[in-house]
Amino acid sequence: MAPSAVGICSNALLKLGAEPLSSFTDGTAESTAASVLYPSVRDALLSCHPWNFAVTQQPLARLAAPPAADYAHAYQVPGDFLRALSAGTGRRGRGVRYRISGGALHSDASEIILTYVRRIHEAAFPPFFTHALIARMAAELCLPLTESVSRAESLHGQADRELRQARLIDAQQETPPALEDFPLVEVRR
Repeated sequence: MAPSAVGICSNALLKLGAEPLSSFTDGTAESTAASVLYPSVRDALLSCHPWNFAVTQQPLARLAAPPAADYAHAYQVPGDFLRALSAGTGRRGRGVRYRISGGALHSDASEIILTYVRRIHEAAFPPFFTHALIARMAAELCLPLTESVSRAESLHGQADRELRQARLIDAQQETPPALEDFPLVEVRR
């Protein structure tokens, strides 16, 4: 079964010994806390690492008004944008100097391909990420619902371990990065 926001929060509540949610609007303290905390916790976890399942590349549309200073062009960032990884031009997704400011990407390049982490639907989360998100949500919900600082600290430690494990799994799904354009490597060739 594909994960959902309510399902993820329900599993986190079960880790706390609470009743699972039927919806975010069922009027309980648990549903209120989960509905408030979940979007920011999800986005923070997606943003903290360049997850292979959440990274995408997209050409950006140039805005009519240029930036006030420093760069020649401004580009609209996508609506699902969470974190920039690199910007490029032509067939390369990197190598261009840029700055994200005021919801736009500023650069001197006449066209931009942005490589970025995007907000994606829960149904596209792989199991290792869902598990890490459940652990993080349990840690975040613990203090508001149980008022137990020691238990919250323990759950945050567990969530950190789950996040490390998820990052390791994610890193195994691509070719390791190679050193490029590094003088010491070039000398040895």
